[in-house]
This record gives sequence, structure tokens and C-alpha cells, in this order.
Amino acid sequence: MSIEIKISKRRISYKIAMKHLLKRVEQVKKNKDKELLWILEHPLTYTAGIRSNNKEIIDKKIKIINTNRGGKITLHNPGQKIIYFVLNLNKRKKDIRKLIYVIEKSIIEFLKIYKINGKKDEKNIGIWVNKKKIAAIGLRISKWIAYHGCSINISNNLDQYLKIIPCGLDNQKITSIYNENGVIVKNIEKKLRNIFIKNISKI
Repeated sequence: MSIEIKISKRRISYKIAMKHLLKRVEQVKKNKDKELLWILEHPLTYTAGIRSNNKEIIDKKIKIINTNRGGKITLHNPGQKIIYFVLNLNKRKKDIRKLIYVIEKSIIEFLKIYKINGKKDEKNIGIWVNKKKIAAIGLRISKWIAYHGCSINISNNLDQYLKIIPCGLDNQKITSIYNENGVIVKNIEKKLRNIFIKNISKI
């Protein structure tokens, strides 16, 4: 199946990204556009999924954007890569667990490039390194169109997590590639694209 690949070099605001993503979802539902894989970064943004609550906000001064993805409150900021999808499972396998497995597998493969051993957790969705979360996954399915996606902490400011309880977790238990190995990672978009496209093709 044909997937449009978008790689944004400049940071895209969360609201603008969601506007484009939701428009693509409606177009894919009507078979009027291609599926989408979109790699980007957001400016500093806190978002709340459908399972979040106000107790997870430590700093009451921060602005929270409500979203229809699964999960709780999380952070997006510069140095974190976002991979958004719009995938038509009507034309693939109608298997949400398989989709999540493919996303997890792709993140783990990407981390191995930088000698980081990422692992799944049976109780908590996402990818973990030494019991610290390095990647988050949040999806929504509408008429078997899967959208939203995942985020991977590359070299972002982890202190900004201290203002929330991210994904319902201890906010000290978040990490990044830079935090793990001190490597400044650059020009990673093509690596992410190749890994995700390879694995998505198997759904």
C-alpha cells in the first residue's frame, strides 16, 4: 500500500499537527488519500489523553491540551521525535495488538543503532531502558483507521517532565538517548523512516 512520508524540519505546533492529522484520517476513511507516516518535533507542549486526570498535573500553571488519543498526560518538547501515523487497518490486518507490536519493535530496532537495549513492559505500554521510559505510544482507532503514534526521547530537556506525572509514572523515571549514552544524535529521520516503513509493511 502507498504511504505518504512527511519529514518536517521545523517544529510544528501540536494543534496544527492535529488539524492535518484529523483531516487525513477523514480522507483515508473515504479512500480519497494515502496513508501517512509523519516525523516531526513539537515545541514545548503538554497533552492529556482520554485516561488522564488533574491529579497528574503538578505545576498548575502549565497549559494542557486535551486530545483524543489513548493514555494520560505527557510532554512533547524539542529534542523529542514524534512519529505520527494514519493507517487503514481495513486494508491491512484488523489487529490493534499487532500494530502496537510493530511500533514497539520499530522503536527497539532504532534504539539498537545507538547501543541502547530498549524493552517492552507487560503492564505499561511504551519502551523502557533500565526501568526508565524512553518512548511513549498513544493511539486511537476510528472505523479501523489507526492514528496518532509514538514519541522517542532523543536529547530533550527531561526536567520539563517534573511538572507532570507523565503517563501516570514517577516523573524521575524518564530517560532519553542522550541521557543514556551521552551521544548527540543527528539526522535520524531517514533511519526512523526506513525502520517504521519496513515493519508497517508487515501489518
